[in-house]
Amino acid sequence: MDDQKTARELMSQLGGTALKTATVWADANQRVLLDLVDFSAATAREGVKLYAELQLGAFEAMRADSVEKAFKLLEGTTQTIARSAERIQTSADESARSIQETCTAVVARLKDVCAQG
Repeated sequence: MDDQKTARELMSQLGGTALKTATVWADANQRVLLDLVDFSAATAREGVKLYAELQLGAFEAMRADSVEKAFKLLEGTTQTIARSAERIQTSADESARSIQETCTAVVARLKDVCAQG
């Protein structure tokens, strides 16, 4: 009788630990996916902004009345692309930092779950 009771208690405890662990991973998954969606949206916005700026530069270059002016506009286009790449890099760094924080939190939470179990 005691063996059955002990077995039930152990199964209940293991089930609770498994549920807590699954909850930790589900929460982490949700946070990481949200970070990735935010990064994807920021990248898409940046792509649209870059496209518009490049189009504007192309129209201005077509109206340029001298080769020197056209090359200055080309230099501006190069700078526009560089700034866009920097903004995307900043967004990627923020997303990576947030994902790293999520992973660190998962480790701490799983240690707590294991310590309680």
